[in-house]
Amino acid sequence: MSNQSSLTAIVLTYNEELHLERCLQSLQSVCSDIVIVDSYSTDKTKQIAKKYNARFFQNAWTNHATQLNWGIDNTAIKTDWVIRVDADEYLSETLQKEIQEKLSIQKHNITGIRVKRLMYFFDQPLKKSGMYPIWHLKIWRNGMAHCEQRWMDERMKLSSGEIASIDGDLIDHNLNNLTWWTAKHNGYATREAIDILDKIYGFTSAEIVKGKFFGSSEERRRWLKERYLKLPLFVRPFIFFLIRYFFQLGFIEGKRGFIWNVLQCFWYRFLVDAKIYEAYYKAGKNKEKLIQFFKDEYGYDVTKVS
Repeated sequence: MSNQSSLTAIVLTYNEELHLERCLQSLQSVCSDIVIVDSYSTDKTKQIAKKYNARFFQNAWTNHATQLNWGIDNTAIKTDWVIRVDADEYLSETLQKEIQEKLSIQKHNITGIRVKRLMYFFDQPLKKSGMYPIWHLKIWRNGMAHCEQRWMDERMKLSSGEIASIDGDLIDHNLNNLTWWTAKHNGYATREAIDILDKIYGFTSAEIVKGKFFGSSEERRRWLKERYLKLPLFVRPFIFFLIRYFFQLGFIEGKRGFIWNVLQCFWYRFLVDAKIYEAYYKAGKNKEKLIQFFKDEYGYDVTKVS
């Protein structure tokens, strides 16, 4: 197909032998080039990448945005388009077909393309609780986008141009167990607490991108999050859970939906608030003391996103 030579995939990895082959199989039909940016894995990640003729690079991990931007800037991408895919994600057959048929016919002013993310939990899709469809900018013209430097919720940002959408799902289906999931989200909660406090105290010079209620789905989600963060600590997780589980019909997905909503929509949000409370409890609301707290307790220099 004529447009196959126009797309490169960037996949970030660290010990992803459980997921990587599935991901690369889904990329083969649409990508002429696959770039792996690895954080010095100790499992079979490199062997799997080589099996699929992916170009393999290694770079020390700082954070997601820094690693992705390093891959964009340092791996000599020559195709017209680039797609960002996590190792535990893969392209649905519909999305593969849409890319094959529509990527090459985009107008010149279209520099980015949104796709729908479909998350799986306990091996089944989550389509309630506001989880689907969630649109993300995942494909962009080479040289036209970089990832925002933020502690959490980083997104691709176009330097210019317009955004189009195509059908099909980018499926996020992690195969690790709940112990792994909760450990990962414990780390996420620390970073999200820092990200929230950064907006209040200005630890970094990172650009604050405002949400828009009548904007794209990403902009609307950010607008809603801005409203959420104005609510009192420890009250907002209860409200969030009630909205997601009852008003957005999470209960329809049975026990699996209940577990997801308790863990993701209540426990995780409560943990973020608890970590903000901990920071205030130990350091007060003094900017310099908060900076020192996160350095002493968590090893984070919160004045630097990268």
